[in-house]
Amino acid sequence: MLGSGSRGNSTLIATEKARLLVDAGFSKRETYARLSAVRERCAGIDAILISHEHTDHVKGLESLARDLKAPIYISAATRQAVPWTARPKAFESFTAGGKFTIGDIEVTPFSIPHDAADPVAFIFATQGIRIGVVTDLGYIPELVKRHVRGCQCLVFESNHDLEMLKVGPYPWHVKQRVMGRHGHLSNLATAQFLREDFDGGAEVLVLAHLSENNNHPAIVRLTAAEALEGRAFPGGAPTLHLASQSIPTPVFQF
Repeated sequence: MLGSGSRGNSTLIATEKARLLVDAGFSKRETYARLSAVRERCAGIDAILISHEHTDHVKGLESLARDLKAPIYISAATRQAVPWTARPKAFESFTAGGKFTIGDIEVTPFSIPHDAADPVAFIFATQGIRIGVVTDLGYIPELVKRHVRGCQCLVFESNHDLEMLKVGPYPWHVKQRVMGRHGHLSNLATAQFLREDFDGGAEVLVLAHLSENNNHPAIVRLTAAEALEGRAFPGGAPTLHLASQSIPTPVFQF
């Protein structure tokens, strides 16, 4: 993950045959700097996939698409909602629930509850490996629980601490939005999922989209660890990582 949070989101998924950029929430310059920081080349991106139209997911989309000459995979409603200034020409449309393939990677977008035109999360499957990237959702419906089963790597939102949000600097209407069913997942909601519905198959669990104003990494880590504690995982407990707004995660290899 090149970075995750309210100021920008972007993730690289790569095999020997395909390289996908999931969301483009950083400027072209910052995206390239972060790719270089994890020793990934900036050229040769086969596609840019967009989960929804909020600025922290599309800020660098136009400049990156032009420079990389990569097609943008996006739903029709999201494409309509993006505030384009100079719309790129190469688009590929998808619909939630409809699988498609880029190189040797099978992509499954699926609907999530968020206040956007047509928000989706993604499952990526290749060579027997499944990776889930699931952020920006206000609650966890059964559809999400079903899709993330069997992932070897799962990126999952843990956006805010409820008490910090309630006493924090946001206006009340923004607090209501974040806490609502089309907002973002709290640490407690994610902990409940990890305790009750997480299948435990993931070798790597990345908690992402942490709020800089209404959360703290130590709280996120402690809440998740307590939820996982005492559970029996046949393959061993997942390695827990926290995605940062400011620096990339380690490169996870499978």
